[in-house]
Amino acid sequence: MKKNITKLFAGAIIVLTLASCAVSAPLMVTDNTRGDKVGKSSYTTIFGIPLGLHLETGVIAAAKNGGITKVATVDQTVYGGLFKSTVTTVVTGE
Repeated sequence: MKKNITKLFAGAIIVLTLASCAVSAPLMVTDNTRGDKVGKSSYTTIFGIPLGLHLETGVIAAAKNGGITKVATVDQTVYGGLFKSTVTTVVTGE
């Protein structure tokens, strides 16, 4: 019985360690038409420290990646885990 409780506890710790969640929120909406273009930019952090030296990841970078000159909407999604997180910015427009 004690071995089963130990295994259950160890399994619960592993599941909690590997569990993750995602939060998505609209950051901005303008009067511009939505258009067909979509631009994305993202970055990853481990223990809150950004990975990589080139971190141009905001709204301007996402618009540039999608070839957008008139921004209509901006959404941001944060995929979080215990150690690693990824932040993605999505821009739509013309």
